[in-house]
Amino acid sequence: MTTFDDRERAFENMFAHDQEMQFRIQARRNRLLGEWAAGLLGKTGDDARTYALTVVTSDFEEPGEDDVFRKVAGDLAGKADEATVRAKMAELRAEARRQVAEES
Repeated sequence: MTTFDDRERAFENMFAHDQEMQFRIQARRNRLLGEWAAGLLGKTGDDARTYALTVVTSDFEEPGEDDVFRKVAGDLAGKADEATVRAKMAELRAEARRQVAEES
């Protein structure tokens, strides 16, 4: 192996690790957002966990986070406005990043 091959493999490994971390952060943020929204909807226990899971799975509908936003904003119509949902998403992204970093 050459030094170039070693560097290439190292960059590929770093990229794969970064992508995995971003996925974990996004999934954690979506779960936290689902738990927050479930509370506003009056859901508790298993109902809250089930709702949070639907928020997590809604992220697989299309690239980006607009699918998650549309789901939560639609479900919270009359309970939280779009700006509140966007702000909560940003806040929980930072929290998710902190939690995932602590686990690593």
